[in-house]
Amino acid sequence: MNSTPYKNLQRKKRFKGQEPMTTERLLSLFRTMLIIRHTEEELARCHQRGLIFGACHTYVGQEAISTGVCAHLTNEDPIFSTHRGHGHAMAKGMPPGELMAELFGRVTGCSRGRGGSMHLFSPGIGMMGTSGIVGPCILQACGGGYSAKLMKTGGVAVAFFGDGAVNNGAFHEGLNMASIWKLPVLFICENNQFATEVPFAYSSGIPDVGRRAENYGLPGFEVDGNDVMAVTEVAGNAVARARAGAGATLIECKTYRTRAHAEGMGDFTYRTRVQVDDWKRRCPIVSFRKRLLTEFEIEESRIQQIESEILALVAESRQFAENSPMPEPASAAVNVYAAPRAVACSQSLSKPQTEKRERTFTQATHEALSEEMAVNPRIFVMGEGIGIRGGNFKTTAGLYDIYGPERLCDTPISERGFVGLAGGAAMTGTRPVIDFMFADFILDSIGEIVNQIAKMQYMSSGRLKMPVLLRGCIGIGHSAATHHSGSYYGMYAQVPGLRVVVPSNAFDAKGLMKHALRCDDPVMFLEHREILTTKCHVPEEDYEIEFGRAAVVRSGRDVTVVALARMVHLTLSICEELEREGISVELIDPRTVSPLDTETILQSVARTGRLLIVDEPPASCGFAAEIAAQVTDAGFNDLDAPIRRLTGVFTPTPYSPPLEAAVVPTAAAISDAIRLLVKE
Repeated sequence: MNSTPYKNLQRKKRFKGQEPMTTERLLSLFRTMLIIRHTEEELARCHQRGLIFGACHTYVGQEAISTGVCAHLTNEDPIFSTHRGHGHAMAKGMPPGELMAELFGRVTGCSRGRGGSMHLFSPGIGMMGTSGIVGPCILQACGGGYSAKLMKTGGVAVAFFGDGAVNNGAFHEGLNMASIWKLPVLFICENNQFATEVPFAYSSGIPDVGRRAENYGLPGFEVDGNDVMAVTEVAGNAVARARAGAGATLIECKTYRTRAHAEGMGDFTYRTRVQVDDWKRRCPIVSFRKRLLTEFEIEESRIQQIESEILALVAESRQFAENSPMPEPASAAVNVYAAPRAVACSQSLSKPQTEKRERTFTQATHEALSEEMAVNPRIFVMGEGIGIRGGNFKTTAGLYDIYGPERLCDTPISERGFVGLAGGAAMTGTRPVIDFMFADFILDSIGEIVNQIAKMQYMSSGRLKMPVLLRGCIGIGHSAATHHSGSYYGMYAQVPGLRVVVPSNAFDAKGLMKHALRCDDPVMFLEHREILTTKCHVPEEDYEIEFGRAAVVRSGRDVTVVALARMVHLTLSICEELEREGISVELIDPRTVSPLDTETILQSVARTGRLLIVDEPPASCGFAAEIAAQVTDAGFNDLDAPIRRLTGVFTPTPYSPPLEAAVVPTAAAISDAIRLLVKE
């Protein structure tokens, strides 16, 4: 690896709107860099003392970058960061005491002790979070930029990431989206030349990052990341350009981290002391201090005063952090979901307020989306073919003509990209609806959903909301084979922070979607393809259905059947025949898998004494197993027979019709299972 510092700085004339570099601005840059350096060095000492329980990724050597970029931002401009985010947080205005307290696991920390070194949140200053996963910050910044564009705030979003993220798919998907939609985003690559311990020179076929911007139709710059003046100038131009509506910029800041990847890790198995010492001699703070004295003729006494003040600030901050209390254990599960909202109008099928008005499942969800978009300008929809075309299943038909391309946005085939964008958009005040067409495609974005979207409210201690609606078709039928037939709701229900909704009819679909579009939680809204054209009464009056409230579709005496989606229809189709045989079936539709209305199921089992769970996906570790376990725990004494499950076969979905029919429960199989259960 070549350890020679980068020399070829690209400079451009100051963009109109960039402030002149006054003495006060120069000293402000110096102050910020010094706060970061002294705080990080103190944290390294605290790590040695055992005050930090987990990892500690310091920013020593890279202070010029975050300082130069954040100098142009306001509290309303969101930044999204990576695991090495201490410097970004402090440059954005986070007090050192809050940062230290977070690493000490204290309740006064910026994330209330929930995040540590890699998960820093302070939404009030625009610090929207750091992540231990490489790449999401790039996509979330696109979401922040999309919110600013949609709401016309003039804001700019910034993603800070290391050179390792450049080899991640999020980099490609993010820059491509930012380019085609002209998003006001800065992509700041802090190329410190190592991704953990892997040299960038080895892991990338192209030695530089900034030049890659051209491939996406974006301006790109490669600057000396140890020169705060250079970073400030180029970043200022890019911020002004973004605010003017000219779109995104990629800036590669070539730098070097002079401490180990994380405190306590070995540092000289992959690089040498000579290389580290070479870069220490190019310390961005030492070199800038010399320029302040010589080039800008600032008095030594003023600089020394700042240095003394910051040393005192860091000492006070450490003391504050050490003296702060630990979080209460009782708060460990608080803020997993948003606070429940009161539902003004909720209805049941048995009490329609209007004359019978039939709509299909698809028409009902379309009505819900259209009505909410009309009253909430923060709602926008993304997906493949959902614009002019109106969606593969007509989920957005005609809405493009009303709301235009920013609120009905056709996307590239980049599920991870636009789901990550949705997370960033929700964090910055808008309400994305992601239309996946088929729920199988959601799997390409699973990391963004599970690691980011589902955890954001919790990690931010409820300060960030996550109103993201993720919708897609599920279910076996139409010989769609294995990549267009999955359901996976049992898997998603295992993720804390997600709401999982699986309606069985048009009435429920509209009411549940209304609730999804009004709540502050991320919602997985799964629609069975085989029932999209089924009709039922859907009233004209505004209504919504709360999550976690099951429907008693049919009352009965002898056996309780719990079913979802298409299985509700199949079960209902055989109930009259069984009634004529003297078997009375009570049919329960949970409607939501998470939260699950166990209480309604238990009440039914208490009346009937028997339980059959019918589910289309396989039994293993799934929805049916969860219900069986909960009823066994809480309703065992009410059972007159063992709980039975009738589920799909444990296999990928085949194509040929007779094979397809063999892997899902049928109406006849449900009838037989009920008869056998009643005899037990």
